[in-house]
Amino acid sequence: MNKMKPAGLEVSRRSLLAGAVGMAVTHMMLPRLAFAQSGSTNGNRIVQNTKIYGDSAYPVWYRRPLPLNAPRARYPGFAPGTTLLKKGTVRREGAKPLPCDIIFEQDVALKMRDGTTIYTDVFRPVAEGKYPALVAWSPYGKEIGGQWLDDIHERSGVPLEWVSELQKFEGPDPAFWVNEGYVILNPDPRGAYKSEGDISYWGRQLAEDGYDFIEWAAQQSWSSGKVGMAGNSWLAVSQWFIAAEQPPHLTAIAPWEGFVDHFRETGNRGGIPAPAFPEVILKSFAGENLVEDQPRMIMEKQLMDGYWEDKMAKLEHISIPAYVVASYTNHAHTHGSFAGYRQIASEEKWLRVNNTNEWLDFYTPAYSQELLAFFDHYLKGQKNGWENTPRVRICVLDDGGTDIVDRTEDSWPLPHTQLKKMFITSGAQLSPLGQNIPASLSYDVSGEGKTELHFTFTQDTELTGYMKLKLWVEAQGADDMELEIGVEKRSKDGKPFERLLGEGVKGPVVASGLLRVSQRALDPTLSTETEPFHTHIREEKLHAGEIVPVEIGIWPMSMLYHAGEKLVLTIAAHRPIPTSIDMGFGSAVIELPASGGTFMPGEKIKRISLGGPASTLLPFVSEQQVATPVSRNAGRHIIHFGGKYDSYLQIPVVSKMGMVF
Repeated sequence: MNKMKPAGLEVSRRSLLAGAVGMAVTHMMLPRLAFAQSGSTNGNRIVQNTKIYGDSAYPVWYRRPLPLNAPRARYPGFAPGTTLLKKGTVRREGAKPLPCDIIFEQDVALKMRDGTTIYTDVFRPVAEGKYPALVAWSPYGKEIGGQWLDDIHERSGVPLEWVSELQKFEGPDPAFWVNEGYVILNPDPRGAYKSEGDISYWGRQLAEDGYDFIEWAAQQSWSSGKVGMAGNSWLAVSQWFIAAEQPPHLTAIAPWEGFVDHFRETGNRGGIPAPAFPEVILKSFAGENLVEDQPRMIMEKQLMDGYWEDKMAKLEHISIPAYVVASYTNHAHTHGSFAGYRQIASEEKWLRVNNTNEWLDFYTPAYSQELLAFFDHYLKGQKNGWENTPRVRICVLDDGGTDIVDRTEDSWPLPHTQLKKMFITSGAQLSPLGQNIPASLSYDVSGEGKTELHFTFTQDTELTGYMKLKLWVEAQGADDMELEIGVEKRSKDGKPFERLLGEGVKGPVVASGLLRVSQRALDPTLSTETEPFHTHIREEKLHAGEIVPVEIGIWPMSMLYHAGEKLVLTIAAHRPIPTSIDMGFGSAVIELPASGGTFMPGEKIKRISLGGPASTLLPFVSEQQVATPVSRNAGRHIIHFGGKYDSYLQIPVVSKMGMVF
């Protein structure tokens, strides 16, 4: 029976993309799609009716995923059966040896409520008994698949020896959890790899399938009837949606950084279409049918409607215990992680904010032990004192390796903050006092396309929470504006505060905000003093000479500013990210054992290699992708301030720190 085992080959995506492996793919036979569903077609794309909440036949675009034999699909093959993975063996040289024997059931079939068959891998203890299960729900592949830590520079800081490499990408490691008396379930959801149907992009279909899967798991002979969910990113987002369906046997969840509102937080944040990252993700999906064409829906549905409401997790329906993890530096998940914690109805919920990145934090041994205590308490009923864990722990970022980590707080947002308005004033400054004389500043969007405003702290000051920017704006030479806002810390001599962010990339720490000005309308019932909530249901274009007020929410941040350090507010013309971007998922060439699943360290075994660089991307992949959005920015952006134009940045000052201007 073929099993997968990477062979210790750690290659950065940059080096892979720069090199060549000499793999010829022109002869590859691509499976032909019948497109039997009713709907209109456009090349490899098709519109077909899809279930969403409130509508069982909403027209949605679909496209082709990678075929299973594509190098970057990294599919080891379909091989149903059971293997005993022996204690002390490894999946890969240098990976964590298995601490116990594990029963590995591969490609176990089960049916969804509509008769669609999907396949899952099962890792469970050898001893007879009833065990709780943890589910890792994503379409990336239940064995290596199209995304893996090796695709990311330096594995995003996750040492190979921390994990067995049996884990699903972003999911719990079977070597750790089976040894602790859990069953790990790694499904290929609907449409992924050999599973039947079409891959969905969250929403009702994913949620209902997750419900069916959890209830199937609870009925298995090895099951205690208690099921949990764990994992980060896609696996975290899936937890919000599936838990909202309230499957009776889902007992606890642990969403580790995941958004909750696809329109407002990723696809069309601030009303600005952003299909580039979904294009990156779709390049890693593989299956035998279709995948929901999320980038095309982003471009064609640029206002809120039933489709996007389907992509909003119904957080108010979640009442089970939850251990939620967030960070301040994830451009997709930061806001949603905090919002998920705040909005779920669960009385027993915990929030912890990390200071690293989603992958490194999830596999850090100390936090794996914490997660174990959480699940032991709720899935095994252990009286281990978990309920005494502080409900909120945050980190406060600082340069020089002096972050404050796991500081206990009473709640989030912090109750001991003062909201201070920093007004835009002449001389490109921010000041606690506004000026009486109206003035303006501007920039040419085709040039540098931005302006910066500064404030220097005179004593150590902590800013923790949500910021908000109010501006009076005018477009000269255009009928709309797409604004990108950043708030960052700089040193006394103006150097940015940089650190390793997600994917092992070093860059400045920036709290961000976005807005397409034509979608500036606010919902007064959902907007708060700290967070404007835009309706995104209509557009109001600008007229020549018209000056309008806008409010732009800035995602959560916690930063310690020392005396003499600067807060820098950047107001810029947003520039779309090209949809041709390739982050290299699937590019790392990973060696696997040809059979047996795992092997003794140092054992000479027959191996196969999966993965491939950019040259192995099949032509239809780029032919399907949407064009890079055309910016609505043109001419000059004018920012008015002073007098009746009260343009200001509102900041959350931790009151126990004090503040001197």
